[in-house]
Amino acid sequence: MKTDTSTCAAPPRGLGGPLRSSEPVRLGPAPPAAVLLLEEAADLLVVHRDFPAALRACERGWRSLAGDAGDHGPAGSSPEVKCSLCVVGVQALAEMDRWREALPWVLQYYQVPEKLPPKVLELCLLLYSRMQAPAAVLDVASAWLRDPDNQGLPEHAALAELHLQRVLLPLGRWSEAEELVGCSAAFCGDQRRAALEALSAVRRPQEQGCEGPADPEPSQEGSGHRFLSLLTLLRRLWDYALSHLCSLPFRRSLLAALLLCLLVVRFDPASPSALPLVCRLAQLFHWVREAALAPVRQLPVRD
Repeated sequence: MKTDTSTCAAPPRGLGGPLRSSEPVRLGPAPPAAVLLLEEAADLLVVHRDFPAALRACERGWRSLAGDAGDHGPAGSSPEVKCSLCVVGVQALAEMDRWREALPWVLQYYQVPEKLPPKVLELCLLLYSRMQAPAAVLDVASAWLRDPDNQGLPEHAALAELHLQRVLLPLGRWSEAEELVGCSAAFCGDQRRAALEALSAVRRPQEQGCEGPADPEPSQEGSGHRFLSLLTLLRRLWDYALSHLCSLPFRRSLLAALLLCLLVVRFDPASPSALPLVCRLAQLFHWVREAALAPVRQLPVRD
C-alpha cells in the first residue's frame, strides 16, 4: 500500500496552510555576546587555566554589555551576567597573584560600592581577609551594609556577620563592631547575644595585653636593683671579715703563728739585718689595727 506524500507533507487543519519557503523560520532569541564570552572565560579559567585570557574575556563581556545597553538591546539577564563576569574576573586576578587589583577592577564597572552584587562583595571579603588585608575592603563593605536598599536583601545578614568576623574584629574596630551588632537589623535575639560574646572574648585579651608593660625602661631598673644587691652583699662580707679580725681567738692564732715562724726560721729580732723586716711587720700590724677599730661607713642605698 502506497503512502500519499502530499497528505503527509500537508500541515494539519487549522494551522493556516503549508509553510512557504519565503517565510523565515521562527527560532528562539540568540544568546547575547556577553553570555558567550562568559562561557569562554569560565572555560579558560577552569579547564585551560589561562588566567590572563579569562580576564580579557571578562572585560570583552563587559564592553559587550555596555554596547547592548547603548543599543537598547535585551537586558533581562544583564545583572546575572555582570555578576558572573565579575566573579570569574576576580578569581582570575587572584590566581595571577594580582588580588590587590580585584576590588578596583570591580568598582570600575559598578562605580559605587552600594551597587555591588552580594556574591561579588562576599568574594572580595573572603579574598582580602584571607590575604591578611581586611583594611582594603573596610570602607566598601561598611558603605554596602549601611545602604537602605541593601538592608532588605536576604544576603544582608550573612554579609554583616562575615564583615564582623573577617574585617572589624581583626582590625580592632570595637566601636564599629558594637554599632553593627547593636543597631543593624541583621542581628536579632540569639545572634546578637552570640556576636556580643564573641566581641568581648576577642576584645578583653587584646586590651589586657596593651595595658601590661607600662614602664619604658624595665631592664635599666632591674640592673640597678641587681647592682645594689651586690653592694649590700659585699658590705656584709666586709663586716663579717672585720668581726673575725677583731675577735680574740683570731689574734691569739696570729700571734702563735708569728712565734712559730720565728722558731722555725731562727729569726733573731735583735740583729741589725732583721730591722727592715721588723719595721714592715710593725706597719702591717698597725694597718690591721686601724682597719679593725675604725667605724664602718655604710654605703648609701637608694630605694
